[in-house]
Amino acid sequence: MKYAFPVKASNVDWHTTHSKYKATDIFADCGQPVVATTGGVVLEVSLTDKYKKGSPDGPNNGGLSVSLLGDDGVRYYGSHLSKVQTGIKKGVRVKAGQQLGKVGRTGNANNVCHLHYGISPPCAKVGDWKVRRGVVWPYSYLASWRKGGTKSPVAEVAAWKRSHNCKA
Repeated sequence: MKYAFPVKASNVDWHTTHSKYKATDIFADCGQPVVATTGGVVLEVSLTDKYKKGSPDGPNNGGLSVSLLGDDGVRYYGSHLSKVQTGIKKGVRVKAGQQLGKVGRTGNANNVCHLHYGISPPCAKVGDWKVRRGVVWPYSYLASWRKGGTKSPVAEVAAWKRSHNCKA
């Protein structure tokens, strides 16, 4: 399986943890390319920033976003994009490293340019944002992919899926 670090930029930073749930924020300049982690099919795309400041947590927090079902059976989610690449829509097949959009600060990004990045199983209800936003810690996978490695989240995601029946 080929994996690509999801932000194509020389100057990036990310944390081992995230507040409230298992995901990470990858900090990079606005406008840097966001790419597909692996080959797969686009599950969901949000082309409109519907987030309203002060609203409760929900599916609009991500602003512009793309969710991808990798050929490895794992869902990869990126949000707060400034732009979704033309032609990226539900059902489109993408390759590892293919541009999906650009780093931004849409949604509940606190006006900070970054990519919110989540790894999860593809549950029956694709729009389940609590799962989509991330359920396993991405840090060790991101560290591998940044160095050109191929560490796979498949086993960890499958274990989470079994123990939670895809409900968060």
